[in-house]
Amino acid sequence: MIELQVGLDDRSYPIFIGAGCLASVGVDLVSRKVAKRYGIIADDKVADFYGQQLLISLEKAGLAAELFTFAHGEASKTLQTVGDLASRLARAGFDRQDGLIALGGGVTGDITGFLASSYMRGIPFVQIPTSLLAQVDSSVGGKTGVDIPEGKNLVGAFYQPKAVYIDIAVLATLPRQEILGGLAEVIKYGVIRDAGFFSFLENKRNDILGLEPAILAEMISTCCRIKAEVVACDEREGGLRKILNFGHTIGHAVEAASSFRISHGFAVAIGMVAAAKLAVMKGFLSGHDLERITSLIATYGLPINVPADLDRAALKTYLKTDKKAMGGRVYYILPDTIGTTRITDDISARQLDDVLL
Repeated sequence: MIELQVGLDDRSYPIFIGAGCLASVGVDLVSRKVAKRYGIIADDKVADFYGQQLLISLEKAGLAAELFTFAHGEASKTLQTVGDLASRLARAGFDRQDGLIALGGGVTGDITGFLASSYMRGIPFVQIPTSLLAQVDSSVGGKTGVDIPEGKNLVGAFYQPKAVYIDIAVLATLPRQEILGGLAEVIKYGVIRDAGFFSFLENKRNDILGLEPAILAEMISTCCRIKAEVVACDEREGGLRKILNFGHTIGHAVEAASSFRISHGFAVAIGMVAAAKLAVMKGFLSGHDLERITSLIATYGLPINVPADLDRAALKTYLKTDKKAMGGRVYYILPDTIGTTRITDDISARQLDDVLL
């Protein structure tokens, strides 16, 4: 079992990474005294796979728990879903001594975290991410939120979990496309912060795609370590943490313009290549590094171009409503080299048109 720490003073929390750790969650929660009972929040698909297993783990440890489900998919990431779940918690008598468990992927983590931040004005929650994307990225750092018609993640809160439990064994049940989508976020960490890790991803492709446990553990723990370091320095995205949005500015617009037909990870892959191309146009990044970034993304079976059928005007509209935009200006995270980045709003309309072609 690998244990990391997100250092946020009195709000610090551990990240546990290991195969089969889902079975021991109950025992650990008892020792941490997070809550007297738990509401497990999961979408209907994940609930079928792991809901009963987690209930048994909690009950064996002497913890009361109840499972609350919602329809799977990004379409459920709304204020209405949060409101419906809050009503169900209230009818079940949940109070401030109780807590929530996010069991699932990024949508579930975002919904549950936001629900925990607002129910009774704040109750504790823990993350048990079951998708690769959530394990390496969204479950760590305390970003929560939901979508509204005007854009993705525009309503939410920074609200840290009490612990994160990452069971590598659950990845074996994921569809191939979900593994690939998660790998886009993995690649992001190499580009923004760790050239050695980028090389690791180049060299270990077959082991990673083959879900070799030891390699997966090393890969996931590296991503979590990088994110924990960044979050500890800048919890609320005032500066350094913005680099974690590499590929997300254009990626989120691609997601929204496709009506979420394109998954988050695949959209981020497209966004990373677009951002790298902008970096070359600006003279920040070498052509050689652009080729390495593009090649690695493509080698992992991820898209590298904005689909031709996406409306470019719609893309630009979504870019303007990106939650990272300030004063009407859109900010982009661009690589200087593999392993370092910069933040800029100095992108011309023509440069943007060129990468959106």
